[in-house]
Amino acid sequence: MTTAAKAEGAGALPTPSAKPRKSVMGTRLWVAVLFLLPALILLGALVVYPIGYSIWRSLYDADGSGFVGLDNYGDIFSNSSTLTAVRNTAIWVAVAPALVTALGLIFAVMTERVRWGTAFKLIVFMPMAISMLAAGIIFRLVYEQDPSQGAANAVAKAVHDTFVSSSVYPKARPNATASDLKASGGGSFTTTGTVRAGTPALLPLVGIAPNKLPGTPENARAASGAGVTGTVWLDFKLGGGGTKGQVDPGEKALKGVKVEAVKGGKVVASAKSGADGVFTLPASADGGQLRLPGSNFAAPYDGIDWLGPTLVTPAIIGSYVWMWAGFAMVLIAAGLAGVDRNLLEAARVDGANEWQVFRRITVPLLAPVLVVVLVTLMINVMKIFDLVYIIAPQPSQDDANVLALQLFLSSFGGGGNYGVGSAIGVILLLLVLPVMFVNLRRLRKERER
Repeated sequence: MTTAAKAEGAGALPTPSAKPRKSVMGTRLWVAVLFLLPALILLGALVVYPIGYSIWRSLYDADGSGFVGLDNYGDIFSNSSTLTAVRNTAIWVAVAPALVTALGLIFAVMTERVRWGTAFKLIVFMPMAISMLAAGIIFRLVYEQDPSQGAANAVAKAVHDTFVSSSVYPKARPNATASDLKASGGGSFTTTGTVRAGTPALLPLVGIAPNKLPGTPENARAASGAGVTGTVWLDFKLGGGGTKGQVDPGEKALKGVKVEAVKGGKVVASAKSGADGVFTLPASADGGQLRLPGSNFAAPYDGIDWLGPTLVTPAIIGSYVWMWAGFAMVLIAAGLAGVDRNLLEAARVDGANEWQVFRRITVPLLAPVLVVVLVTLMINVMKIFDLVYIIAPQPSQDDANVLALQLFLSSFGGGGNYGVGSAIGVILLLLVLPVMFVNLRRLRKERER
């Protein structure tokens, strides 16, 4: 070998080894398995095994001793209670997530321009700190039928009484033995005879305890004078005594009772009794019959039957919206914070008003966040159980039934049929899977961007 060849060999770089280099996963597979093993064990114990066991159990009868195949699934769709649960679950999925997302979007956008926006967000988000059980108890009280206990009906009654006057004497009725007032339909009472000027009419009523009269009633006074007049009073006093059909000392006047004069089926005059029970009609009432309209005796307005068969599901959805609107608001507000403000300003410079900016710029930019919130809430409402079980009273619980509640009732709530309960659980899983698939597909697309 020449000197030049030696020098060239000495200065050359070493030739790389022809042996392929092994990947980390290939040489240390046991490390990956070691780290994944706890998660795989938990996944199998808490997810895979329960799903597999539920599918297997749904193919057996109530006590698990006999194989029935798909009969449990057939029973689900032939049972009226389960069909009601399916219908109500569909209502929940269609209404509640959309309502919560829309409300969260409105709150998130509006609080951006409110001076105390942070405090408002805190107040709206606070219900999320309350458990479903506590929220159910709260709204069971809110929806109480008695306006003195239920906040919702207290508000409804206050609004109603503002526009419609309520009856003062709902339990009053004519004294049948001492009055010619007879029922004339619609809760009203009409005299069989006619009234004449100079002959005071006597309209005695009973059915109310003297100590239950509103306010501080005055003693009744017998009417007098030449006009068309009369007296409306409570023909009864504590301790008894007196003459029926006559105004006796100590008997109380009924103030504010409306009296109408009727001729030929038409009202020709009307008046209200005063503090002493006396009323005076114009001369046109002479020769007419006296009628006490049903508005004098109508039962007081007790509010809305929130937990009745008709409104129980919307009422419970309302409580769900109260709880989860804060959750939607916080997520949407976080997405809104990442929106490029230059785009919004550019749209305003181009002449767009606030509604156009919101509809054409803000909402499209927030679409990924809105989809996340909507999908999360759809999965959540499919499992709704606590609110329905606690808020709906027993008489209307069947009308508010949902699949998760039906699963509980079939298995543990007296039904004792674990086969049907497992079948309902499998159906719930099948209903959730498409939503999860859409969510995973969306996440994959976002990663590819």
